[in-house]
Amino acid sequence: MIPGRGALRLHHLVCDVEGTLTVDGRFQEDLLRPLLSLRDRLELHLLTVDAYRQQDNLDFRLGLEAVRLKTGEEEQQKRVYVTQLVTGVAAIGHGLDDVGMLEAADLGVCILSPEGAATNTLMAADLVVPDMFRALELFANPLRIVNLLRT
Repeated sequence: MIPGRGALRLHHLVCDVEGTLTVDGRFQEDLLRPLLSLRDRLELHLLTVDAYRQQDNLDFRLGLEAVRLKTGEEEQQKRVYVTQLVTGVAAIGHGLDDVGMLEAADLGVCILSPEGAATNTLMAADLVVPDMFRALELFANPLRIVNLLRT
């Protein structure tokens, strides 16, 4: 229960891949363990255009299959994907094409990626954190979310 906001029950974690889980197309290896540790609490969904053609390897390592987006209108595709999950959705991103999914999610988190973050994405987020590691820590320590969102 979040004072002034009500209950927030999360079931899904939707993550952008390019620039969020990767930097210049390379998966941030230190993210593997925290991502896997959240799978007992949240269903993980990855959205990607697979610009660097590395997604199959990441899918194998995480034991899932990312949603491949068509190039063009990625923001709309991400928004629709999150909306179809209906409720209990947290989304993490940093780019302009992530605005729609952060707005549609019950909890939108913008990371300040080493590649940068779009201003509109910052404004669309409920929370802004310095990097993906800190974003995943929020879900491992949900009282942090409560404390940040209380009014």
